[in-house]
Amino acid sequence: MELNKLLAKDEGDAKSRAISQCIRSGAEGYLSTQYNTIAKMAGSVGILLFFIFLFRSATPPGDAFKVTNLEYSLITLIAFCVGALFSAASGYVGMWLAVRVNSRVAAAAAKINYSDALILALKGGLVSGTLVVCFCVLGLTFLFCFLHLYFGSESYVTPKIPNMLVGYGFGASLVALFAQLGGGIYTKAADVGADMVGKIENNIPEDDPRNPAVIADLVGDNVGDCAGRGADLFESITGEILGAMILGVQCAIDAGISNPVTFMFFPVMVHAFDIVISSLGVALVRPRGTKHVIDPEKPEPDDPTATMEDPLVTLERGYNISLGCAMVVLGCLCRWLLHHEDAPNAWLRFYFCALSGVVTAFLFVQFTKYYTDYNYQPVKKIASASLTGHGTNVIAGLAVGFESTFLPTITVGSTMIFAYHMGQSSGLKDLKTGAPVGGLFGTAVATMGMLSTAVYVLAMDTFGPITDNAGGIVEMSEQSEQARIITDRLDAVGNVTKATTKGYSIGAAFLASFLLLRAFLDLVEEFTGETTSTINLTIPEVYVSGMFGAALIFLFSGMAMTAVGRAAQEVVKEVRHQFEMKPGIMDRTETPDYERCVAIVTAASLKEMVRPGVLAIGGPILIGVVFRIVGAYTGRPMLGIQCVASMLLFSTSTGVLGALFLNNAGGAWDNAKKYVEAGFAGGKGSLAHQASVTGDTVGDPCKDTAGPSLHVLIKLLSTITLVACPLFLPHRS
Repeated sequence: MELNKLLAKDEGDAKSRAISQCIRSGAEGYLSTQYNTIAKMAGSVGILLFFIFLFRSATPPGDAFKVTNLEYSLITLIAFCVGALFSAASGYVGMWLAVRVNSRVAAAAAKINYSDALILALKGGLVSGTLVVCFCVLGLTFLFCFLHLYFGSESYVTPKIPNMLVGYGFGASLVALFAQLGGGIYTKAADVGADMVGKIENNIPEDDPRNPAVIADLVGDNVGDCAGRGADLFESITGEILGAMILGVQCAIDAGISNPVTFMFFPVMVHAFDIVISSLGVALVRPRGTKHVIDPEKPEPDDPTATMEDPLVTLERGYNISLGCAMVVLGCLCRWLLHHEDAPNAWLRFYFCALSGVVTAFLFVQFTKYYTDYNYQPVKKIASASLTGHGTNVIAGLAVGFESTFLPTITVGSTMIFAYHMGQSSGLKDLKTGAPVGGLFGTAVATMGMLSTAVYVLAMDTFGPITDNAGGIVEMSEQSEQARIITDRLDAVGNVTKATTKGYSIGAAFLASFLLLRAFLDLVEEFTGETTSTINLTIPEVYVSGMFGAALIFLFSGMAMTAVGRAAQEVVKEVRHQFEMKPGIMDRTETPDYERCVAIVTAASLKEMVRPGVLAIGGPILIGVVFRIVGAYTGRPMLGIQCVASMLLFSTSTGVLGALFLNNAGGAWDNAKKYVEAGFAGGKGSLAHQASVTGDTVGDPCKDTAGPSLHVLIKLLSTITLVACPLFLPHRS
């Protein structure tokens, strides 16, 4: 219903519709080509996965209910395919909606209707976020019901099912990595190429129709920020749910709870209610202020947003409403699903864990806003540094990026420790040993608390590229200056909301990766019967494996940045060539060849995404297999497991810090440029503006390619180790 209302809105004049159609065609064409490439890669990986489980030599976890290797292989393959399919669908619906709502936001801005433009952009994001979370819940529920029907409803079947769904998470992560990486390369190659030749060399405005790369740039906003981020959050939520289900089942069994289904389905119910509470938050969003009235006698354009509140304040108010609703809903769910008669206060302790996750989500939003919004000192410092040149701008941006990692790390680390000990004090005890068993599940509940408003966060993220595209349509269709003022203000806030989502995603990735690491060690225990609760870093091979994991993050980031640079060089050459061969472009007597730039960026991004992707998939498998062999020859059968776990620990911690640095530094550089363009230090065309454009160009691949790809990478490493676990285990006859 909400979708129909959005699509019924006015799309603007003929020129605006034509530009929107070009963006739509480019984005849909790119995703069609990219998904064909990803499908071939996923098919190859799926076949490999099938044979890994078919010929494994370890004792399978399904032996209690007589699952053959063939059955287990087929189940894993089916789960992998379903996860990959839904991950691709999550990315596609985000792009599909964005390229249709952008023209409607531009039309509202052209009518000088600021409130409608803001609400349309946010509701477009809401529909996308709702569908993403629906895909997560439906996919897992379908597989759970399918396996229950296949194996029967006996009590010993249910606890085994979550471990059989790890292929679903791996499929989601694999597609998300290539969607985010390929989309990030596309969007930043086009953006950097357009800015370097258009803004710096030819001194033309952003989104100017004379720039041959402008359509490719606008297409990139959708395939990178919408399709990539949709798949990213899908696999984040999927990984968190799977990890929480595995830990919840284990906690319930150890504590002697007769029906572990309530613990298992707690994360699924949280996300089902997420759709409702986030929708309520968006429904209550209303910009406050005095509505602008056009004065026909005033010759110069005035600011139609001057009497309205900051759009970021408007969006945050809706987010805070959703957070408040989430606190109430989480309390009800904890009481309903996590209450146990032998530990009557357990649900309340787990509720405190969930609240700590909600608080962490709120703080992450505030930290990101502080470091990336130009209303605060960090971004203003970068803008001030632009007064003295390009180099000082870059140095200031690097400093802000490094500094921005500290507070989020302290926050998420404190949350994990608090949730663990709160879970341990829940009163749930191991029936055999009497030891507390709720700690790990407490961290899982905290993770669910952090992700309990994921739909609203994804709505704010999609808000960014929609308003960015709307600004491009307004500029290219030569709408009024007042319309451009509206879209510029919304776009500046969109940069903050995109950065906020990235910070939110990396915080969730950190917690989800911990859950998946613990789930990996539990799976090892299921296979071997041996407890692996500690990782001995004093063993040289284990420590070195950890360093390999950290180095893998840097190598991957370097490959991603290099890919953007190479693709951008092709765009720069093409744009320069068109300006040289068509001198009439500058005086508008000749039309640029937009399709040529779109084709170049499409081909380059698809080519360049392969090498980093292969590294991400092959790295952990190589480490595990090599050290398994070393362990077999040196009498240490569990060495491969220890080395893989160490690799996960180091790569996760390094990846989290690296992603925070890249995301926040890039966002701060971008908004420092917008602060200068708003009039600081001479505004557009000044020397400070040129320096700020350089900083923005450096930050583009950081915040939109390497940084977001690291979110997916650290979770992909975890899911790979889960599904490839049989390769790292000692041989058993």
